[in-house]
Amino acid sequence: MRIDLHTHSRASDGTDTPAELVRAAARAGLDVVAITDHDTADGWAEAAAAAVEVGITLVPGMEISTGLRGRSVHLLAYLPDPACSPLADELTRVLAGRESRVPDMLARLRGLGIEITADDVRAAAHGAAATGRPHIADALVGLGVVADRTEAFDRYLGAGRVAFVNRYAAPLETTIRAVTEAGGVSVIAHPWGRGGLGRPDEATLAHLHDIGLAGIEVDHQDHDAATRERLRAIARDIGLVATGSSDYHGSGKVDHDLGCNTTDPGEYERLMGLAADASERSTWTSPVVTSGPATGTA
Repeated sequence: MRIDLHTHSRASDGTDTPAELVRAAARAGLDVVAITDHDTADGWAEAAAAAVEVGITLVPGMEISTGLRGRSVHLLAYLPDPACSPLADELTRVLAGRESRVPDMLARLRGLGIEITADDVRAAAHGAAATGRPHIADALVGLGVVADRTEAFDRYLGAGRVAFVNRYAAPLETTIRAVTEAGGVSVIAHPWGRGGLGRPDEATLAHLHDIGLAGIEVDHQDHDAATRERLRAIARDIGLVATGSSDYHGSGKVDHDLGCNTTDPGEYERLMGLAADASERSTWTSPVVTSGPATGTA
């Protein structure tokens, strides 16, 4: 069984529609795929319908922008009820923060002599729940300013670059508790990747586990072999689930092909068991894992 628990569609900053993402996952030979768009559940219904069509199991999720000690940490939330008020309130704040910094970033780019408008960014976003840096990057590509998203972030949009503007991030501990209250389970994405990000150490991960964290994403393209080995040992010692994922964004991110990293089936079963326990304790309604016999072609 091949399981990929971290992917993105056009509902946030991927380049595939949710249905295209699911069909691509089936073509890639995946048995289970999670849709985890940034801070939104907008792609879930479309993805679920496609999952039934092609006969793949879909796990609804999202990747929430959180903060720990002033640094960014991405939290994967699987099977929460997005209507749960504590979670919904944080998601509203995060999405508003994404939107509110776009005008300032565009003003900084125009100050550099780059003629870019809000309409350019909206067109690049293809109706995403909120526009953000990847959509600005795509607009810059479309304008011929840069070759790809990587160059846009390296030259203009990354932290510390000339057009970067900070934004709101939900407190990590608060968000873990909100996901649990919403009947879901949480996993820290690429915890030691991308320059370390928040880089929670073993003691911090143990504390987060005590308040409800279910797992950490171990097998990810941002982690080298030594990092994966150390994180896997920490997960085993603390009792966290160890997942593996592609962090697929379609053509928006290179070297993150569907299924390039996968989750062990035993770890997946542990995660789904924890999700079932959280759902049973919650007063909110968790979404369902969708699967069905293939009735068409991938």
